[in-house]
Amino acid sequence: MVELAVRELPLFPLPEVVLFPQEILPLHIFESRYRIMLQTVLESDSRFGVVRWDPANQKMADVGCCAEIIKHQTSQDGRSNIITLGQQRFRILEITREVPYMTGMVSWVEDQEVDEPEQLAKLSETVLTALHDVVSLTGKLTGSDSVLPDDLPDLPRELSFWIGAHLGGPVAKEQQYLLELSDTGDRLNYEYEMLDKTRRHLAARTVLKDTLSNVDKANN
Repeated sequence: MVELAVRELPLFPLPEVVLFPQEILPLHIFESRYRIMLQTVLESDSRFGVVRWDPANQKMADVGCCAEIIKHQTSQDGRSNIITLGQQRFRILEITREVPYMTGMVSWVEDQEVDEPEQLAKLSETVLTALHDVVSLTGKLTGSDSVLPDDLPDLPRELSFWIGAHLGGPVAKEQQYLLELSDTGDRLNYEYEMLDKTRRHLAARTVLKDTLSNVDKANN
């Protein structure tokens, strides 16, 4: 993983929340310490770090994602609703302050350079096919029009972040693992394994549903 410049950053630990680059995260700020943090952040560069907090282990992750405030609204009682956009990932080097809110020295991180972009592009297409299959099968099972957005990222790295952010179910642990991976290909391969497993499971359920439906029709 390529580590870039170091800076001090306000930190906002959130239980089982993993923010990915270019993803929107709305937040409701009501605790006093985070009201102070918000005021400070808005007076600087509107950025703070979102880090997953694991309630089971009472631990904060080492890698998080910087959130930039793109919209905020504060009510008369001091509570605020903000909308943030994920920016760079970072690694926490040390905690520099814990009151009134947590801050840490962090280093920005990026994925490693890609040696074989053509293979990565093919892998990206394979993952995208699996994603389309999962969405299609889900729609068939639920009887809904499940479709992917038209503006899916074209670049492999951005696509891998998008998929990581939109995994369904209680998957914060897997999302944290994906966020921390330093290789785009590794991230896409892991996502393919997850999607392919889901695809096979959904396909089996679809066959069973169709079989039961045909039996019902035959009996009526």
